[in-house]
Parts: sequence; structure tokens; C-alpha cells
Amino acid sequence: MKRNSVLACSAMVAAAIAILFSSCVTAPTSVPDGLTAAEIIQRAQEASDKDDFKTAFMYYDTARQRFSEDLSVVCECEYEIAFIYYKQEHFADSKALFETLLARYNQPDARLLPVQYKVLGEKILAKVNDKLAAEAKSAKKPTTP
Repeated sequence: MKRNSVLACSAMVAAAIAILFSSCVTAPTSVPDGLTAAEIIQRAQEASDKDDFKTAFMYYDTARQRFSEDLSVVCECEYEIAFIYYKQEHFADSKALFETLLARYNQPDARLLPVQYKVLGEKILAKVNDKLAAEAKSAKKPTTP
């Protein structure tokens, strides 16, 4: 059961990244071997700071795959991917990814996960839910002629 949840989470993140790779600016085609997780994540953050989200996603996904046994790296990458969606105002996607990340903290091995991504994820998810509620409310408002 736990393994299926983790696989489903990974599949969702991979699908989101694949969708983003189909658009945006040109990104490097690969990440050099031998880089540490910290170096890859640093490159992702630098790309994100330049609004080069395609490259940022590529780096985060690479770090997540190469260091899949390091739950801290996996959680950080998943958080950052969800946060980029939030920054881009893709609230539905951001919500789904934050919920997927936070679901990890309901698993038996949650004590092994870095708590900061849970705390930050809950805070941003609350903001996302507020934005989605506001969007739904404004969509239901009748237009006056």
C-alpha cells in the first residue's frame, strides 16, 4: 500500500514535469553526471530565479530520480515543483502536487521526512485553496448587463 502511494506520487510529479517540458524555453538536454543533489538543486533554483521553469523542472526531476532513496531530496524537489506551479498561478496543479507531497507525511515512515516541507507545504496549500475558492466565487458571480 505504501509503495503504491509513493509510486502514484512519483508518477504524478513525472507527468506534471513532462507536460511542462513540452512548452517553454530551451533547456539543457541533460544534467552532468557526478553532481551532488545540492549542486543539482542549486542549478534548479538558479533557473527558477530566472523564470526558466522548464530547466528548473528538469533539474528537480533529475535530482529526484538520481537521489530517490534520499527522502529529503525527494521532498525538497516535490515541494519546489509545486511551488513553481503556485508562482505561475497554476493553482489546480499546485494543489494536486502539494496534496501529493503532504500525503507522504501520513505514511508510516513520515518520521524520516524533513518537517520543513510539510510546514511550508501546508502554508502554501492554504493560500492555494484560498485562491481557488476566490476564483470559483468570482466565476459564479452573475454578470450585470
